[in-house]
Formats: sequence, C-alpha cells, structure tokens
Amino acid sequence: MTATTITNPATAGVQTRLISLDVLRGITIAFMILVNNNGDERYAYWPLKHSLWNGWTPTDLVFPTFLFVAGVSLVFSFQSRLAKGASKKSLLAHAVKRSIILFALGLVVNGFPFFHWPTLRIYGVLQRFAICLLIASVLHLWKSDVKSKVVVILAALFGYWIIMRWIPVPGYGLPTRDIPLLDKDANWVAYIDRHIFPGRLYEGTRDPEGLLSNLPALGTALLGMLTAIWLRTKKSAQNKFVGLLVAAIAGLILGKIWGHWFPINKKLWTSSYVLFAAGWSLLGLAVFYWMIEIKQWRRGWTFPWVVFGSNSIAVYVFSELLAAALGAFRIGADHQAIGHIIYSHSFAHVPDPAFGSLLYSLTFVTVCFIPVLVLYKKKVFIKI
Repeated sequence: MTATTITNPATAGVQTRLISLDVLRGITIAFMILVNNNGDERYAYWPLKHSLWNGWTPTDLVFPTFLFVAGVSLVFSFQSRLAKGASKKSLLAHAVKRSIILFALGLVVNGFPFFHWPTLRIYGVLQRFAICLLIASVLHLWKSDVKSKVVVILAALFGYWIIMRWIPVPGYGLPTRDIPLLDKDANWVAYIDRHIFPGRLYEGTRDPEGLLSNLPALGTALLGMLTAIWLRTKKSAQNKFVGLLVAAIAGLILGKIWGHWFPINKKLWTSSYVLFAAGWSLLGLAVFYWMIEIKQWRRGWTFPWVVFGSNSIAVYVFSELLAAALGAFRIGADHQAIGHIIYSHSFAHVPDPAFGSLLYSLTFVTVCFIPVLVLYKKKVFIKI
C-alpha cells in the first residue's frame, strides 16, 4: 500500500502522515494473521473464530476493515500523485496493473506449495481486493465527488438485497417462501459460484469470497473512499473526529436495523454487514484519530502497528505462505505436518487449551513481524 498523507489546515499545506490510519491498518493485518492461525481451532476463544453463518464475531470484522482502510488509502494515494503531475490515464494503468498483481498473488496463496491446478481455488481475499479496488479506482478517477460514490453504494447494497431476497433461485424457489432466507446452499451467491467454478470453492458448495458478493464488498471500499474525502476537507481535526464518530454510530445502528430483514453475514457479505462492519471500522479510526492526531499520543506504542501496516500486503502473503508450508510439509516416520509437530510438542501442553491455542497464534504473529521489521528498518516498502 502507498503511504497515506493528509494536509493539516493549521500548517499551511504541509503534508504529514496520517499515523492513525497506519496504526489501524497495522492492527488489522496483525489481527488477521492472528485469527487465521489458531493453534487448535477446536479450542480457540470465540472472538478469534468466524461466526458459523449469520451473526458476527470480532474476527468477522477484520477483512472488511482491511478493505475499508484500502479504500481510504486509495484516495490519498491518487490525490498525492495527481498533485505531483501524474495523469489520470497513468493512474488507471497503475490500478489495472495493481489488480492483476493482487489477483495473481491470491492464486499463489491458494495454490502454494503444490499448486493442484484442476481444483485450484480462484476466489480469495486478495482476489476480492483486486476486483473491488479496480472498480473503486475507475469510479474515483471518473468522478471524484461524494454524490457519485453514494449513488453507487446505495445501488450496490440495495441491488444485492433485492437479488438475494426477491429473485427466485433456480431449482430452489423464492427466499422466505420456498426456502429460508440466506440458506447456505440455496442462495444466488452459491448458485452462481457452483456454476462458474465447480470443484474450486473454499467450502465445496459455496465460497466466502464469491463473485456476486463482490457487489456489496465494493460498497465497503467506497465507504472508505468517502471517509478519505471527509478527512481531506479543511475542517478542524476536532470536527473530523466528530464526523467519524457520528458516521460510526450511524453505521452500527443502520446495520443492526437492516439485519432484522437481511441478516448480518460475513460469508455472504450482506448489505447489513457492510454497514455494521463499516461502523466498527469508522469507530476504530475515530478512536485512533483522537488519540494520535488530536492528543498526539503516539510515542512508543504505535511503532509495531506502523511496522505491520508499512508492508501490509507483503506480510499477509508471507503469513499465508508460511502457514501453508507448515501444514503441507511433513517429516518423521509418521509423516506429521511441521505445524502440528510444533503445536503438539509445546503449546498443546499448556493446561488451558484455549490459552495454548492463543499462545501459538501470538508466536506466529511474532514470527511474521520479524521480516517486516527488517524491511521497515531498511526503509524497504513493497508497493503494489
């Protein structure tokens, strides 16, 4: 991700880093690595596991926050490069290139280390990033105003709700009349994915990053872009904080209300989930903005999160490849996976199995921190 800067109205146009956004990005990627690598999924604390279907846990808020932050960063990056003389054509070309690279990295993550092509999963976290950020980039370069983004967000969220609620699913019927609303397999997302990529879906008959659910996910990225536009205004820092807080509360309330008719569901990225998760993302950003940009509480404690956020995509890819390697490579007479051996010979002996699982996760995050710290110290920031 590119560096995020913001103009401070009180300093006559001097560009300074928006450290609060860097910290939110760093905490988000560190938590994502943590929850993706529970020592033993059976015993992990409930906040560190995804909701099985409808509903939410703190873990379900990680991915949308990462996409939300990417949307914020996108606006700052574009405006910074335009101010330096870059053309919109060159920015569009870069956006296309970035999305191709992200999508390719996602395929590498899915296939590593053996790359079984006939069943290789096509969807994934980075693939969703690639699709949503490309569309968001095109929309912003076409029209950088607030109104156009609001229109697209409303169209995406309400359009997705209409499709999932009011259009009959072939072979199943109309949701709420013939089948339950958001049935795990009898819904439009799963139906489309099974016909496009049979045998390549994460959960067999469905995929949590399915094609159709990119529509509401685009709303998440655009809400991040709206947030960036707000932060770039010439209002005082205090007013910006209040605006973030009000928007956060609105997102949480509207998400919960809409959830009564269109349940909060991360795996389907429902419209209520978009608003609810954005509310939490905005709340986190508001808190860090107040602490860091207004109160200037930034000495010491922000360092590890800034380091994590400085190479967020790189450390995410590293964590996924490391986890895949620990699970795939087997040693010994009984051919046990390296990761299983490490866990069973150490963390599994902790009296409290949930705490032992957490210790493994924290150790994994620490290991991932080492290479990104080296990069940070050497001032190497991998841009995509």
